[in-house]
Amino acid sequence: MDISTLEHVRGVWERAKNDSAIYRLVLSNVEIISASRGHFQARLKLTADHVNSRGTIHGAVSAAIIDWAGGMSIATHGYEKTGASVDIHVTYLSTATAGETLDISAVADRVGKTMAFTTIKISKVVDGEIGPLVSKGSHTKFLPVSKEHQKPRIEAA
Repeated sequence: MDISTLEHVRGVWERAKNDSAIYRLVLSNVEIISASRGHFQARLKLTADHVNSRGTIHGAVSAAIIDWAGGMSIATHGYEKTGASVDIHVTYLSTATAGETLDISAVADRVGKTMAFTTIKISKVVDGEIGPLVSKGSHTKFLPVSKEHQKPRIEAA
């Protein structure tokens, strides 16, 4: 049975977080709000667990978000397992504090047979709208070759 891209990505996340202590810690309250082929969006309200000694988002949290969101954008192509990280870049542009909400937007720029390239933006949410960038990054992943990793199938839109 085919399922929607959003349902598929939410399912991948539910299964993946059980296997990752860091994701359970950093992304316990993340909300996936949209997913379509090649595009993914989520929101995360920052808590005291996300900030450094200065009270601002920890750089490792931004890096973990970029790692996670890149994988979720690959999942929009029907992948169940989103591969192994080959390269990740994070650019820190501004900051955010506990209590603020972040918008996480990821694009799978190219998903080939064995490699995927993604771009991620992390922005503050201001008055319900996407505001200034906090971080941006890119994430390259080596994809599993076996077809079993590409189930379940997603309905074509």
